Amino acid sequence: MRLKDKNVLITGCNRGLGKAIVEKMLLEGANVWAHARKESTEYEAFLKEMSDKYGGIVEPIYFELTDSLAIKNEIHKIMQSKRPVDVLVNNAGIAHGGLFQATPMSTIRDIFDVNFFAAMELTQLVARLMIRRKSGSIINIASISGLNLSAGNCAYGVSKASLIAATKTLAAEYTPLGIRINAVAPGLLDTDMAELMEDRAYDEMVGRSFMKRLGKPSEVANVVSFLASEEASFISGQTIRVDGGSI
Repeated sequence: MRLKDKNVLITGCNRGLGKAIVEKMLLEGANVWAHARKESTEYEAFLKEMSDKYGGIVEPIYFELTDSLAIKNEIHKIMQSKRPVDVLVNNAGIAHGGLFQATPMSTIRDIFDVNFFAAMELTQLVARLMIRRKSGSIINIASISGLNLSAGNCAYGVSKASLIAATKTLAAEYTPLGIRINAVAPGLLDTDMAELMEDRAYDEMVGRSFMKRLGKPSEVANVVSFLASEEASFISGQTIRVDGGSI
């Protein structure tokens, strides 16, 4: 198990890719703090099922990603647990599509608050803890939309492009301190996000892939697990595409 006894903090764990990352981390022997915005019996039942299946400690944590005080309070609680944060996965995000002229600035701000600024705040807080130990891995879940920018992607795509740029910049700052920072850029995955897409946009994204299919959340989770582990010890500042060979 490549992550045996490592402690991993993951945001956005109540659906899709987040659930797959939780399961993969537990499979690899890690303990997990699994974030969601709100409590639900369904979510806690999922976490219990994963813990029973794989062992390891799984603790749900709850906060709004736009609530800076709540984020700080939760990180403080984690500090008090005396378990170091070995890995941070900034997975939580919200999707949006629409032409710039038809997109209110308030919507763009909301998307940046979750997709970019929340990840930056968590990275800043957790990196402080990692610096003390001169060890850690931070993985930002970006998107190929942040690499292949196009019309109608002024909010989501640009927020992910910002996350990709920050990954490179922060790697230059933190890697000499023992902290590796990388990003993963998934293509379109078989999650509820794909179900919400318009048929034309869906067909276009699948058509661009050499494999002509949706990705599985588990396929992205495998790459996240690798980057979290010592097997990726010489990788930092990179954005890894997991997109089925996108054109």
